[in-house]
Amino acid sequence: MLIYLHIPYCDSKCHYCNFNSYVDKFDTRTDYMKAILNQLDFELKRFDVKQNQITSLFIGGGTPSTMKSKEYNDFFVKLKPFLSPDCEITTEANPNSATKEWLAGMAKLGINRVSFGVQSFDDKKLKQLGRSHDKNQAINAIKTAKEAGIEHISCDLIYNALNDTKELLENDINIAFSLPIDHISAYELTIEDGTKFMDTDRQEDDNLAFFVAQKIIQNGFSQYEISNFGKYHCRHNIGYWNLENYIGIGAGAVGFLNNTRFYPTKDINEFIKNPLNIKEEIISDNDLIFEKIFLGLRSEIGIKKELLTSAQKSRADILVQNQKLNENDTHYFNTNFFISDEIALYITD
Repeated sequence: MLIYLHIPYCDSKCHYCNFNSYVDKFDTRTDYMKAILNQLDFELKRFDVKQNQITSLFIGGGTPSTMKSKEYNDFFVKLKPFLSPDCEITTEANPNSATKEWLAGMAKLGINRVSFGVQSFDDKKLKQLGRSHDKNQAINAIKTAKEAGIEHISCDLIYNALNDTKELLENDINIAFSLPIDHISAYELTIEDGTKFMDTDRQEDDNLAFFVAQKIIQNGFSQYEISNFGKYHCRHNIGYWNLENYIGIGAGAVGFLNNTRFYPTKDINEFIKNPLNIKEEIISDNDLIFEKIFLGLRSEIGIKKELLTSAQKSRADILVQNQKLNENDTHYFNTNFFISDEIALYITD
């Protein structure tokens, strides 16, 4: 069982961001944290969560480091009996707001993994992306997290931003590997409607994806999903790709139980008024199978052969013959995550 907590506050809105986050509603934070406790009580009962059953907690956003560490106290007190002894407890953080005091406070609460939204160690690129930190803040934040005793540290990098070059990206990767990290998430910049980047020129160089992956792997991290690499493989990510049940807490979070998804309202003020205003979506068996195929192909999890029809197995076997998939007795495995969508569509067509 997984649980995700959404913190929808940010110091600034990055030019590429279309997440459910706000830069102008900090006065609602106290009421918001009270509302999440009400939803948490409800979801623990709905999901029938037992003691020690939650194996991963992920705090995302938005920017969780815009909240003081002590503001999470009540949430952790309520949730603690349900966390497994070896629970992976992750928080996202931005380098400019993840202070020494904040990281120490979060570590005291039980955080054992932090994912930093670094994106680049190039100051010019950071400014172009609308990030509110610089190279030195990113480096210092990662070092400070390690000094605070946080065991697992991840660094987000973005590629295919305008003016990206192999030299710039290789420098980003080299700096990342000079720091005490055990995980990198490397994302291709996507331009979403409603963002500042929507009407700007964009760079689309497929070769950069392969270049970035190759350089990270050469430094000793294995690629276990299309965008994720590490000596440590994030349990929360793997749980999503396995379609494990997960609770989504907060405005704009998403939950999943068996064949149903749950969507709390995205609006902060509406969520505070009624945190149990949660829409439900029933997912058909066919759609669930397609999701398992899609997610399995973009990660090391693979596809269970028993999920496929005879026609789908035949197409998968053709891909094995052409060295596009590997197989064992029970699963098919993708050999190139970057063409996972095309393979999924070929198998399910």
